[in-house]
Amino acid sequence: MSEWGRVTDDGTVFVRTTDGERAVGSWHAGTPEQGLAHFVRRYEQLATEVTLLEQRLRSGAGDPRQVATSAERLREGLPTAPAVGDLEALGRRVDGLLEKTASAVEEHNAARAAAKQENAAKLAALADEAEKLAASSSWKDSGERLRTLGQDWKRVTGVDKKTADVLWERVAAARARFGERRTAHFGALEQQRGVSQERKEKLVKDAEKLSTSTDWKATAEAYKSLMADWKAAGRAPREVEDTLWNAFKGAQDVFFQARSGSFAEKDQEFAGNQKVKEQILAEAEALEMPGGKSRLRQLQEKWDEAGKVPRDVMKSLEDRMAKVEEKFRGTPDVSHVKTTDSPFVVRLKEKVADLEGKLVKAREAGRPTGDLDAQLETQRQWLSQAGVTASPSAPVVAPVATPTPVKKPTTAWVRADS
Repeated sequence: MSEWGRVTDDGTVFVRTTDGERAVGSWHAGTPEQGLAHFVRRYEQLATEVTLLEQRLRSGAGDPRQVATSAERLREGLPTAPAVGDLEALGRRVDGLLEKTASAVEEHNAARAAAKQENAAKLAALADEAEKLAASSSWKDSGERLRTLGQDWKRVTGVDKKTADVLWERVAAARARFGERRTAHFGALEQQRGVSQERKEKLVKDAEKLSTSTDWKATAEAYKSLMADWKAAGRAPREVEDTLWNAFKGAQDVFFQARSGSFAEKDQEFAGNQKVKEQILAEAEALEMPGGKSRLRQLQEKWDEAGKVPRDVMKSLEDRMAKVEEKFRGTPDVSHVKTTDSPFVVRLKEKVADLEGKLVKAREAGRPTGDLDAQLETQRQWLSQAGVTASPSAPVVAPVATPTPVKKPTTAWVRADS
């Protein structure tokens, strides 16, 4: 016997309810107490299932619709459940659970709708991003992002298939447009690089032709122009770009190394000439009148024969020599034309006048005039640098003495740095 049930002598098991007793089964395998305990355990199992459903609903971890489905099943089975216990109290718990699941299901459905809308917005944002990337020319970064965008897409769930399919079609179309643009770009780039290769191959040939030139100034300017053309030509295909550059630069190196060697040789020659002129000056500055005038003529000839000196000392040396000449100016057979020019300018004008006279005589005699033309041009350039314009017909101060023809070419050596 139990508060909620009993077992009869024939083994029938009854459960007590407010509506009376109801047979729930029979027991013949043991004592009535054992039979009653068996059906009580069945009730406890039902109560445990209800407890678990209550806990799931409170935790919010599960789908309340599943809890409601399980609670409905339990509620329908309680009137005929083969169990002994307070089935009416258990039924009230199930009814309370169903009431709670109803409101929980409404909240769940609202949350699902909001999540669905939010996730649809996420997919729409990915589609918008894909369409923006389709117009990008950042080929590497945009291409990589379009690839990883698909992975982000897969992580977004809960969107109905129709909506997701429409949005995905936008992504697929954007990827296709980007791929077509990228293919066209690199195709055009490859064609342009072929043109660049042809241009650079020609520039290499031009540079190699100039590499043995000794016209230092003009060739250095030509190399500057070739370098500008090289930069404007664009990149050749990667497999030949470095080879072409090395050939182009190598040709330049040959020329500029040769030019540096020539300049070094000239510098050494000019330094030697400087020493010679300093020795001539030392002797000239020590001359005294009247006997020194004859010796000055001889020193002037040696001075002209000594050749060029470094530019940074040229003016100072010429000024010193001009002062010596000025000291003897005014003595017999020296012009008394007054001038306000500096001694250096006077000296240059005298040289121009002297060379002009020699040039006229050489032409009349039919002799070559190349060296004289070069010397005259150099002297005129120096006059121009001193702020004085000289012309063949311009009056000049008569020279102190008539020097012998210059033995060395004195073409101006102007270093042309590129």
